[in-house]
Amino acid sequence: MGILFGFAPWIVYWILVGNVPFSAAVLVALGIAVLSFGIGRIRGAPGRTLEIGAVATFLVLTVLTFTVSQSFLERWMQPLSTAGIFVVALGGLLLGRPFVREFAEVGQPKEVVESDMFARITMLLTWIWVAAFAGMTVSSAIPPLVYGDATILDTETPLSFICYWVIPFTLLGLAALASRLLPERMAPAEEDIVRKTTFVAFAEAEIDQLMYLATEHAKREVGPGKEPYDVRIGSKGVPLVGDETRESWPSTYKVREKKR
Repeated sequence: MGILFGFAPWIVYWILVGNVPFSAAVLVALGIAVLSFGIGRIRGAPGRTLEIGAVATFLVLTVLTFTVSQSFLERWMQPLSTAGIFVVALGGLLLGRPFVREFAEVGQPKEVVESDMFARITMLLTWIWVAAFAGMTVSSAIPPLVYGDATILDTETPLSFICYWVIPFTLLGLAALASRLLPERMAPAEEDIVRKTTFVAFAEAEIDQLMYLATEHAKREVGPGKEPYDVRIGSKGVPLVGDETRESWPSTYKVREKKR
């Protein structure tokens, strides 16, 4: 549901545009974008890429709506709205903030968020959405570039309604299906997830003592009903600040149901 919350301004805009005056569609979408951003700040969540990008996108579209001609709006507002979400999604990806990861990590335990598999799945899904947005933008730009009288209100000319509506929203639906199905196919079983942690040991501790401390620390983290296995420690500990007699050691482990 989180990602739907992020898409809300665009979804509302695409539903309204062409069915109500352009000014009404863009103002409603801008209001929802601002409200979404405000709710995120009240809840203390970081400013997610889609939320910030939605506010910026619909501010620009609002200015255009009240300054350009009606014919321009009918030809270009659809491709401009899809170009907006494409730029936002691609920009976040290039800045190291894939929007899918920002939503997916909410409520997930630290070991899941920091796992390599989580990073791969969220990166792949973000690229799928970016590709879908790119396809939507290209498709919706074809009618005004190829056909001079193109308009999003035209239901008679196949070039118009197919490129403005059919292809873009088919791509949107396919991306949504991929977001639903791929994580289930790619996600490893719980027992295969490698969890990362650290534990503290005295600087002179030997390897068997380190392994014992790492295992006991992992047991405390996994809680009742489960047990850690495949416990491994890093190659070097880091002295604690202000206490050189003890070191912080990195370790990893996997979790399985506790054997009876």
